[in-house]
Amino acid sequence: MRDWAKARRERTHHLIELGGLVQKAGLVDLTDDDRATLLGAFLDIARQLRGGRNTASGDLKICWRRAGLHAFDRDREHDRTTDGNDHD
Repeated sequence: MRDWAKARRERTHHLIELGGLVQKAGLVDLTDDDRATLLGAFLDIARQLRGGRNTASGDLKICWRRAGLHAFDRDREHDRTTDGNDHD
């Protein structure tokens, strides 16, 4: 596979994963799949983080990371405790 094709495939995979995070967070439903609203929210997040390399932006990243890690842990636990088969 050519280098440019490999890089493109990796970038596409990365973007798909990011879109999955938007879906997983419930933002698609909460914004009625309004892309302008989603972009506005992301721009606001970027503004908060760009607000300086101060304690407030660092605290936000720490808080958000912790919440994300807990969500991933809950998903893994849920996946482990369900076998995917409904026996009703």
